[in-house]
Amino acid sequence: MKGYRVNYYIFTDNPERIPHVQLQPGRRLVIVPIKKYPSWQEISMRRMEAINKHIAETSHQEVDYLFCLDIDMVFYNAWGPETLGDIVAAIHPGYFNVPRSQFPYERRSSSAAYIPDGEGDFYYGGAVFGGLVKKVYEFTKTCHMTILTDKANGIMAAWQEESHLNRHFLSHKPSKVLSPEYLWDDKKPKPPEIHLIRFSTVDKNYKEIRD
Repeated sequence: MKGYRVNYYIFTDNPERIPHVQLQPGRRLVIVPIKKYPSWQEISMRRMEAINKHIAETSHQEVDYLFCLDIDMVFYNAWGPETLGDIVAAIHPGYFNVPRSQFPYERRSSSAAYIPDGEGDFYYGGAVFGGLVKKVYEFTKTCHMTILTDKANGIMAAWQEESHLNRHFLSHKPSKVLSPEYLWDDKKPKPPEIHLIRFSTVDKNYKEIRD
């Protein structure tokens, strides 16, 4: 994001493990301690709550735009102001070229994340979303409330907060949609439709990390 001041907010339950990093002028790294949870599913479910709380307490005073990105990812090419918008979503790399019937939406009507068959534009990834800080605040608050609704009814959506994200974007369309070049996966070969991979999930042992 050349020409812009950037804060990197690192949410972690293990702040002492974050190494010191020498950044360029205009860049600032901020450690945001969060509570430790017993499972990766619970961590995922609490994500919207943690982001919403941080916006309310801190980041709304410090930034104009806020992007929420998974930590287990790497930048391969430039991520610039072309990504900025009111509320921004990214197409999941696993479902950009498959029919809608194969999207892993939450299909149980008892869930607040429910999307009926035949509805939905894209399947968005939960690893990348952002926009104007005020809009991200409203979005994360709504998703957190629908997650709490499911929890009160003893339900965990199929893909945790990602399911709620997709349900929200069904009725509240994102103002900008990023192609999978902004949310790729290192395990996947690059197809001809993707000319430049900008941001990608690193290959890793999920069992080791989650356990």
